[in-house]
Parts: sequence; C-alpha cells; structure tokens
Amino acid sequence: MTYVVVENCIKCKYTDCVEVCPVDCFYEGENTLVINPDECIDCGVCEPECPAEAILPDTEDGIEDWLEINQKFAEVWPNITAKKDPMENADAENGRAGKKAELSENPGAGD
Repeated sequence: MTYVVVENCIKCKYTDCVEVCPVDCFYEGENTLVINPDECIDCGVCEPECPAEAILPDTEDGIEDWLEINQKFAEVWPNITAKKDPMENADAENGRAGKKAELSENPGAGD
C-alpha cells in the first residue's frame, strides 16, 4: 500500500503533509502535490495533516488514475520537504468538484 494525493489538492496545495513525512516523498507541481509511491513507506502520518482531505491510501476504490498521476509527476517534479503557504484561493477551492481537468503539468518550485 501507498498513499496518494487526489483531486482536492489541486488549486489548494496545502503543505502541512510535507512537514511530517519521514521520508520526504512529496513532489511539488504548479498547483498540486504528489507522493512518489516508490518512496512512500505507508506510515500514514500525512493523511490526517491534510486540511483538504486530499491524501488517501491506494486501496480506496477508483483511485487507480490518481496513483498513475502521482507516479508520473513524482518522477519529474521537484521534491518538497518544508511547509509553504497554500495557494491564494485554497480555502475557496477546498472541496470544489471537477478540478482534475485543471491539473497543471508544470513543476512547482520545490525546496
């Protein structure tokens, strides 16, 4: 099992999760984060830290697409290990459905 960042992180990008990760397996895109499933040790400490509830175990039904997205972008986006401010409209974006089409493939700044 691994943990996966899902749709609700898009345009929120709270980074509370990266601070608690003991293996630094988060990677930053322009408007979301991903977890490298090959680096995740399945400890689960990140899941309750996410204000957007956008981190789920890969055992959840229908999460296969998100596992592929996390794997793909973790290979090309920079690593992030320190908390940053969320995106400007994060609170308004939190919980909005249909954000998958708004996922940017551009990398973030990382550390």
